[in-house]
Amino acid sequence: MQYIGEVLSLGVAVSWTITALASEVATKHLGVLVANVWRMMLAALCTALLCWATLGQPLPVHASLHTWMWLLLSGVVGYFFGDWCLFNSYLTIGSRFGQLFMTLAPMFAALAAWATMGQTLGWHSLLAMAVTLSGIFISILGRGGGHRVSVQLPLKGVLFGIGAGMGQGLGLVLSKIGLDSYEGDIPQTLLPGVIHYLPFSANIIRCLAGLVCFSLWMVVRGEGRRWTTSWHDHRGMGMLGVAVVFGPFLGVGFSLMAVQFTAAGIASTLMATTPIIILLPSWYFFRQRLTLKAVVGAIVSVIGVSLFFLL
Repeated sequence: MQYIGEVLSLGVAVSWTITALASEVATKHLGVLVANVWRMMLAALCTALLCWATLGQPLPVHASLHTWMWLLLSGVVGYFFGDWCLFNSYLTIGSRFGQLFMTLAPMFAALAAWATMGQTLGWHSLLAMAVTLSGIFISILGRGGGHRVSVQLPLKGVLFGIGAGMGQGLGLVLSKIGLDSYEGDIPQTLLPGVIHYLPFSANIIRCLAGLVCFSLWMVVRGEGRRWTTSWHDHRGMGMLGVAVVFGPFLGVGFSLMAVQFTAAGIASTLMATTPIIILLPSWYFFRQRLTLKAVVGAIVSVIGVSLFFLL
């Protein structure tokens, strides 16, 4: 089938959109910590079952201590810090703006790769950062009193959005380091047959790190009882199930398949269109005001993301 990679990439963007909308509903019902404990638990279970079916082992038995260290750190930064900020942004500014701030992830990933891996930060990366930031500013800035420009969102929500993009970007770089180490741990005789499934296996370690951190933080915050009774909230748990299926499970799976059938830059750009796709559903389901400025800002931000991959 022609353009199957492009179709799969757009499917990923739709999948992330469904995940964001369902996560916003689940978070409002269950709370940030309870929702994420369930999410990490279910994501780890689904991924382990997939690895068992494809690799014959539910856990990454070949991963060295060095690999575990990097992937656990990635889980703490990406899943715990990043998703804690992301889900809090859903509560304060909604999933539409939360996903808009996620376009900052490639910028933070580029800065982190430059600082930790020695990758060059060229003019095209700086241009992409400038365009992405411009799109976000177009969306969130407006006229204040006395013809002054002001942020039209709660400051707390903006900070959560920035933190979500930062956690996602830094977590991606740490995952790259861990995955490279993981590939070196696999016996050469086994590597060709399992290399496409290694990201799933590595993700189990990241999910375990997120699960432990969210669980400990939930206990410290005294929300343990809320978790034990949360399964009675059928709407919240139902939306959480949708978020898990379309996020860590189908979303990740389709994204890995997409890059096998088309160029990584094209796939990454199409996957990053979530802030545009989510505009109409957020208006329809949550009655969030849809303006020309918001549409233009989302499009400009996605163009900025595309420049990271296409230039």
